[in-house]
Amino acid sequence: MAFRYHIERLFSSVTPKALFRQAPELMFAPSLCECPCCNGKLTVRKTRQKTIGTLAMGMIRTHETVLECSTCKNCYGSEDLLRLVPHRSRFGYDIIVYIGKSMFLQHRNEQEIKDYLETIGVRISGSEVHHIARKFIIYLAIAHRESSVKLKEHMKASGGYILHLDATCDGESPHLMTGLDGISEFVLENIKIPSEKAEKIVPFLKVIQQRYGRPRALVHDMGRGILKAVGQVFPDVPDYICHFHFLRDIGKDLFGKENDMIRNQLKKHAIQSVLRKRLSSLRKNIAKDPDSMARLTDILNKGKRDQDVDEQIPVDALYTLILWVLDGKKQGNGYGFPFDRPYLTFYRRLESMYSIMKHMRKAGNKTFYHQIFKEVTRVIRDSKLTDAASKMQEKCKVFDKLRCALRIALPSGKQGLRDQGTSVNIKSIESRVNSFYVWLCRYNEKPKQDYLKMLEQIEKYWEKLFADPILIETPGDTITILPQRTNNILEQFFRDMKRSHCRRRGSASMNKTLKAMLSDTPLVKNLNNQTYMEILLNGKATLKERFAEIDDKSARKELMKKDFDSQKNPPAVVRFIKKPNFAEAFAALFIE
Repeated sequence: MAFRYHIERLFSSVTPKALFRQAPELMFAPSLCECPCCNGKLTVRKTRQKTIGTLAMGMIRTHETVLECSTCKNCYGSEDLLRLVPHRSRFGYDIIVYIGKSMFLQHRNEQEIKDYLETIGVRISGSEVHHIARKFIIYLAIAHRESSVKLKEHMKASGGYILHLDATCDGESPHLMTGLDGISEFVLENIKIPSEKAEKIVPFLKVIQQRYGRPRALVHDMGRGILKAVGQVFPDVPDYICHFHFLRDIGKDLFGKENDMIRNQLKKHAIQSVLRKRLSSLRKNIAKDPDSMARLTDILNKGKRDQDVDEQIPVDALYTLILWVLDGKKQGNGYGFPFDRPYLTFYRRLESMYSIMKHMRKAGNKTFYHQIFKEVTRVIRDSKLTDAASKMQEKCKVFDKLRCALRIALPSGKQGLRDQGTSVNIKSIESRVNSFYVWLCRYNEKPKQDYLKMLEQIEKYWEKLFADPILIETPGDTITILPQRTNNILEQFFRDMKRSHCRRRGSASMNKTLKAMLSDTPLVKNLNNQTYMEILLNGKATLKERFAEIDDKSARKELMKKDFDSQKNPPAVVRFIKKPNFAEAFAALFIE
């Protein structure tokens, strides 16, 4: 009856609840006629039953016949059943793939996945969804390692690979470091390390070298640990500093202190909360006359007031002004700090609001504007804020001048982390930065103390910033690559990962998630790469068929090891030490 396994394909497009009122029963048996080890006779050892869940048929009851060799006593189960569901598992490979893709590519949480599976007849708990998602990563990691030879051959045929290195962390979480090929954009290897120290990074780089050979070049940020580690493992490989990371680190050092001051002082005044409360109260008044905002828009477009509608101006105008100020916190081009400065923008808009409200109070009802004007005035007269904003504004002008010289993440740019930098000859960029360096040295006759570190950074990394472009020979053409331009491929991935976490968990903090996350989770990025999928599938039509080829025992063993490593102490020990009689029970071990 093993042929019934193929029913799954027949009904793959129909929901199980429309097919079966009760879980169907399917029979499975080995296709062997004799023992493959000794050619001995096979006899029935036992029949075992279990209920499993699949996407195609929902929950089904299986009856599996197990055969035993009368000579060597080896036992054999159904090959068809093992292609459908892993050994000792209740859920099929199609469920594993569905849960993995839903969680990591479509950013659904456990409850959403659980709810959908229940609609097609698959009964599953939220904790099981979480466990299967981890199992998906394990199967993907094993398939990736098994494909490393073909991945290496593909990259070699494409002219080699450029190793991009970057890491992300949150608070006290471990650092999740990823190595990615900048040409094919394959995620190659991942590791979780407690800190970005060279001795932790060196073994990781050696694994990459062993599996994929020496890279054509290296691209990374200015971290000391990475610089030391790549110099140790790849001493003769061209080593580049990413221009985007270079600018970001310089900007943080240059006016990070002032940015923190502005943020802390604004938080102290709680002005954002004050504005939001006033906005909420004004919204109720506007709701009584929804057309009033359209009339205000017409007035703003005309650029002058109409005396006939002056009575509608106070509420609508204040509401619109507050909206504009609060929107300052959202301003930016997607690059992140220090390229985007939402706190400074918000404060500058508060200054504009203060100036505008002076005229509004003269032209309208002074009492109506009094309280909000008083709150804004208190913020504007904060000398710490004024001083920090003034200093930061000046430093931002210098920083933006360097951005323009490097021709990447420009002040007018709108591409965010997808910005690959302007296609300009590297020698031209080098000349521009040299001119900037000379100008900064003469700035206000002699360098200010604030800009000395910027000058030192430019001097220190000059050679790694402006190396000659790399010519990559491919079967089709010769590609010219400027690897030092950007390492944003990984920045994009880490930002997407954080957005996914926020979407699923409703929290911006990834501290706990990074601690519990499997190190190979970034491999899911490769699933959107068609070339990678062709290599990974290795002739199979679907990912579930590819996973079915993997030894489920090794997958279980690896998952158990990962689960154990993610726990600070074994659960059995934790439960035991919480018992009231722990001391007596423990002492009894040593009392004769």
